[in-house]
Parts: sequence; C-alpha cells; structure tokens
Amino acid sequence: MTAAALVAAIGWTLVDFVWQGALVGCAVALLLAALRHARPEHRYTVACTGLLLCLALPVLGLAMRLGDAGGGQAGAIFGVAAAGADLSDEFLWAALLRDHLAWIVACWAACAFVLAMRMALGLLWIRRAGSNDARDPAWQARLDRLAAGCGIARPVRLRLVAGLSSPVTAGWWRPVVLVPASLVSSMPVHLLEALLAHEVAHIRRHDYLVNLAQNVVETLLFYHPAVWWISGRIRAEREHIADDIAARQLGEPRRLALALSELDKLQFSTHHLAQAANGGDLMSRIKRLVRPEAQTASWKAAVPVIGLAMLSAAVFAHARPAPETETVEKYDWMALADFNSCPKPRYPEADRAARHQGTVDLQFLVGIDGKVKDSKVERSSGHPTLDEASRSALVKCSFKPALANDKPVQTWTRVSYVWSLE
Repeated sequence: MTAAALVAAIGWTLVDFVWQGALVGCAVALLLAALRHARPEHRYTVACTGLLLCLALPVLGLAMRLGDAGGGQAGAIFGVAAAGADLSDEFLWAALLRDHLAWIVACWAACAFVLAMRMALGLLWIRRAGSNDARDPAWQARLDRLAAGCGIARPVRLRLVAGLSSPVTAGWWRPVVLVPASLVSSMPVHLLEALLAHEVAHIRRHDYLVNLAQNVVETLLFYHPAVWWISGRIRAEREHIADDIAARQLGEPRRLALALSELDKLQFSTHHLAQAANGGDLMSRIKRLVRPEAQTASWKAAVPVIGLAMLSAAVFAHARPAPETETVEKYDWMALADFNSCPKPRYPEADRAARHQGTVDLQFLVGIDGKVKDSKVERSSGHPTLDEASRSALVKCSFKPALANDKPVQTWTRVSYVWSLE
C-alpha cells in the first residue's frame, strides 16, 4: 500500500466521521432526554455506549478503506468518485476535499500529537505526585476504613499535594488518592472524610480506566463537538454515581452535599492557582444530594409510607398542640451565594505582611430578589481588617434566595471565608 493511499483512507475516514458523529450525538441526546428521570447508571451506560460507537465507526471505516485500497479501490464511503474520474461527475465540495486530504490528515495528526503529549504529561505528573513522601498516617487509616467498607481489598494510598484544588483518584492496580494539603488543615474532619468516600467510590468502579479511554477517544476525535459533549456527560453521570455510593456508605447525603459546598467555598477563597474541580458543576451535585428528584414508586413501596402516615396521625391526634407563638419556618432550600457574581476579597497588605490567617463566619440577610439586605460578622477570624475585607466583598454577591413551599423568602444565611497564605 502506498503512502498516498494510506493518507486518502485516513482523510476520508476523518471526513466521514463528521456526519457519523453528528448522528451518534443526536441519538445519545434523545436517549438521555428519555432517561432524564432514570438512575444515573442508565444514563452513564448510554453515554459510554455512544462514545464507544464514536470510536468504532471510524475504526471500521478505516479498516474497510484499507481493504479496498489493497484491492485497488479507493474513495469515500459516501460515494466520492475515484481519482481518475471526470470532475464534472463529482460534487465540487467532494473534489475540494479530495485535493486537500493531505493537509487535513497533517493538521489532524499534529493536533492529536499535541493532545497525546498533554495526556502523557498529565499521567507523569500524577505518577510523580503519587510517589511523593507527603503522607498523613491518621488520614491514611481513615481511607483504609472507607476502602474496606466499600469492599476494596487492594491497598489504597493517600498522598498530600500542594497546589491541588480537590481530591483526585489515579491508578487502577495501585490506586492512590491525591488530597490537597490545604484541605487537611482548613476543612472539618467529617467533611473531608465525605470527600474521601466519594473518591473511594471511583476506585471501586474502576473509573480511572474509563477516564483513560475517554482521553484516548478525545485525543483521536478532538475535532468533533459531539465527542466532547458525550464525554462530558459521562463525567457528569460518573460523579453522580460516585455521589450516590458515597452517600449510601456515609448514610448522610447532606453531609456530602455540605462537603462539596465547603470545597466550592475554599476553591473560591484560596489565593493560590486552583484547578477546576473534577466533576463539573458542584452546585448541581449539591442540589441533587439535598433534593433528589422524586421517583415513581410501586404500590408495595407505598405500603410502609401509608402505615407510617397512619401511625403519625394517631400520635399527633393525641399530642398537645404547640402554642401558636412557637412557629418554625422550614425551608426547601437555603440561600446560596453565586461567587462568580462578586469580586474576590483582596488580602489587606498589612495582614499579608504580618502573615495573618483565619476563617471568618459571616451572616447575610438575603431578600427574595437574591440581593443582600443586611450583613454581620458571626465569628471573627481574629483580625478585624480581614473580617471587614470579607464582608465588604461578599456583600456584593448575588444569592439564590431561600425557598419555602417552592416560593422565594427572605432569610439569613451563613458564609465562611478562609484567609490563607499557602
């Protein structure tokens, strides 16, 4: 087989995948829309199948073309004429593509090589970070207990890494969990343990191998938007599945939601370079944990609910009514800050020079329009200038107002800001 025939086969394969990938993307979108209320495992399977099909179609097309080239035939699967045909019998665009196949293949190879080198450098960084000596015996013991509770028999290592924004899991045969050193000192123990339970769920499911396969497909078919969209859906559903596993293991979905919320705040308030948190939109994951979508239940599942309702009615019928003045307002969702809508607090130069650090807890009165009506310092960081810098910046944030009976209400909400010089 000549080099020209090989280039032509690769070029037409790349061109054909433009419409093939579009069809696969539309099919995956329709299936995911139909499964929007299903378990995330089902949507994950559909997205993985779609991405696998995106890889299989070009591989099969290339194999067919190489076979045809060996038999003396060449051309595109969608009917482009051979090189010796009269141009008047061809579509103009097909002839134009045929004349530029060499450039198409060259550009594709160059971009794929750059992405492959990027992936290789990332793997080398993970390997070097996983082999460092920054360890914490106490947290390693906690991780061992979580792994054993999740049914993982092989050892799982824990390493502390500076400059990382969120925990990362790497490796399959010898898995390692990379934990930001800043989280160990700034996040409460029970919340960091919830994040580790999420990472252990990834190890249990061998998600690292699937992610590597995704990177390979993204590297080879980088030019098609459908590949990136499907791959993004795989990552989103994978995080939802790991959240569900961790929540079941902890027995406290809200604990994991609070941990994700604290992680989001720490990423916002940290002054060193922070990478994007794995798993995409943290806010959507938090809402899903706190307020899961209602699922249709069978009549058998309704039996204990009806029995509990009847028991509650009997108890409350004989209970003494509470005084009318003792009313407790329940919220469907507390007010949440959109940190992208306000400036990041600036570190006062005097405090930076004196190396002042600490955490300030602030209270904001959020109106039904999401604007701050009042603010106060609930617990000082120990340095008044840091407290005021936090308050004056965060008071400009827009909030998602609290909901009571699905209606926005005015209420106080708490926001913590961490000042750190790391």
